Amino acid sequence: MEKVVKIKRCSAVVKGGRRFSFAAMVVVGDGNGKVGWGYGKANEVPPSVEKAVKEGMRSMVTVARQDSTIPHVVKGHYGAARVILVPASAGTGVIAGSAVRAVCEAAGIHDILTKSFGSTNPVTLVKATLGALEQLRPQVDVERLRGVTLS
Repeated sequence: MEKVVKIKRCSAVVKGGRRFSFAAMVVVGDGNGKVGWGYGKANEVPPSVEKAVKEGMRSMVTVARQDSTIPHVVKGHYGAARVILVPASAGTGVIAGSAVRAVCEAAGIHDILTKSFGSTNPVTLVKATLGALEQLRPQVDVERLRGVTLS
């Protein structure tokens, strides 16, 4: 599953007029706990998206999930973007903005509450969300590391 988060157009002024190039930010995931992002640049939109997807496949990380949500509350930040991800009960859905929603859906998270603060730049929001998802630890791992049982 791939979702184009943002396409940016850049122009360079040359002798004959303007020359445009495009940059695409894409979130890639298998819908089953693996998600990655890619950024591709080219003179046309389709090749830039292809490059971004290719990079996204290479940068995939595994996300800890608990049923259809996340195991615990987590905060992520990248630059000025701040994101809080809160687990939700079954049937809630993905309550998130477009950039954060793309990451959560690609990772296979179906029930989650999110709030973003600071920057609204989709590129930094995606990186902040992925940073938060990488911090997630399943309850079994935490119990094993601490040597206790959590209720």
